[in-house]
Amino acid sequence: MSDRIILRAGEALVAGGPPNTASEPEVIIGELDGPVGTALATLTGDQVVGHSRVFALLNTDIMVRPVTLCVSKVSVTESKYTSILMGTVQYAIANGVLDAVRAGYIPKEKANDLGIICSVWLSPGVIQAESVDHRALFEIQRKGMTEAIRKAMTNEPSIDWLLENQDKIVHKYYQMGLDGKI
Repeated sequence: MSDRIILRAGEALVAGGPPNTASEPEVIIGELDGPVGTALATLTGDQVVGHSRVFALLNTDIMVRPVTLCVSKVSVTESKYTSILMGTVQYAIANGVLDAVRAGYIPKEKANDLGIICSVWLSPGVIQAESVDHRALFEIQRKGMTEAIRKAMTNEPSIDWLLENQDKIVHKYYQMGLDGKI
């Protein structure tokens, strides 16, 4: 098996915290001189109104490695949403990347050769919320990012697990539709 990481994909859902703090990142990870690097460069230079793409930063001038591009899954139109997404969540994503390197999910020696594209979800409910628990939001988003990277780099869930469990799993929103709740 090659040491190159061409393209890995993963996702995670971390919920259970205060309202509007759930995390559901989807990540693509790969070598910067391959398809992920091309996509990362293209996305960075091709900004779209309402779906800004920003690097994961520890602070306004401290980008993490591997370079990580955060892309919002939800149209960003409100300044409060933007501030939380490009503040607490962006910071959490950056920390989740470093946690994944520290845990060995991403080889430290590959930190300058890999890129990550992260589709970030922040509940639109934060716009109407009177208060947001930023500490909980940070921890949940951080954990979600680390878990999405872990799953991408370990190819989880495995095809064997998926085939074994396919008929045991019902999508939450499909069930809500069946139950007349949507």
